[in-house]
Amino acid sequence: MNKKYSEFISWTKDNGWDITDKSEYELNLNDSIASRYKEIPEGYLDFLKRVKECITPSEKTWFICEDEYNNNSDSAFKWNEFEVLSLEAAENDEKWKSEITSWWDKYLPIVMSVDDGYSFYAIDLTNDIGAIVQGYEPEFEEVEKIANSLEDFFQLIMSNTIELR
Repeated sequence: MNKKYSEFISWTKDNGWDITDKSEYELNLNDSIASRYKEIPEGYLDFLKRVKECITPSEKTWFICEDEYNNNSDSAFKWNEFEVLSLEAAENDEKWKSEITSWWDKYLPIVMSVDDGYSFYAIDLTNDIGAIVQGYEPEFEEVEKIANSLEDFFQLIMSNTIELR
């Protein structure tokens, strides 16, 4: 595993996060995730192979891990909750719904937050491949780039440049 990932995992443990290591270093994403997101960066797959849960001390922000992606989590939120909310807002507008789904096909959500409103972080899989973007309610699909890579994102969290609460 990349040194930055190991450093981040140690940092979370030292800073009161609820982090659970997986007992076996493997990953089994269900077919709906694997077929929709064919080009998930290897670094994030490595993170998912090692981490079962990763939740901030406030329990208001968390990384989406294997159980969430496979819909085997006790969380009240689905891994694609914000996509679902956007689709509900589109009601019967099929063109808008298609645009929403197409947008989410290009961005894999990796962190969800209910701290001070709904927001998320996602990996850009199409435009700036590997970059981390952030989106907020009510227009989840309007995002801003936060980091060039997952490693940079971890560094921003550890340096408190990005405060996940």
